Amino acid sequence: MLQVMPPIRAWLDSIGSPYGGPGHMIDPLAHAHMNLVGGVVLLAMCVTFYLLPIFAERKIYSIKLVQHTFWWVSIGVYSFYIILMTFGIWEGLLLHSHPQEVASVHHYYSVAVAISGTVMAVGFCTFLANVILTMVAKPTRQD
Repeated sequence: MLQVMPPIRAWLDSIGSPYGGPGHMIDPLAHAHMNLVGGVVLLAMCVTFYLLPIFAERKIYSIKLVQHTFWWVSIGVYSFYIILMTFGIWEGLLLHSHPQEVASVHHYYSVAVAISGTVMAVGFCTFLANVILTMVAKPTRQD
């Protein structure tokens, strides 16, 4: 909601949103990742864990892995969002006041994004492993 308010939208546009520069970290990257990964992907994972036992007639391989999936992905996506917002604002402010310093700050951004992306990837891998291990298990119902 805030990013469409005229003064904030004007500032975002002045720092490159949505096409480049620090502004693209805030809009569309932070916004899109929060909605797509934080909302849609987690919802799809939850629906999969709910429907897979019904359709495949197998118990979920590990409820503990379900919990790991949720927490790794959630922590990863929220940290990614915070990193994008923080560095987008920081670099945007630097762009207007000290443009020569933007490149030195951007190095830290790359490291932080790599760490949060790795956390998300661990969650995706636990999801995939749990689905595969569930599918290769013997059916729980005998027809």
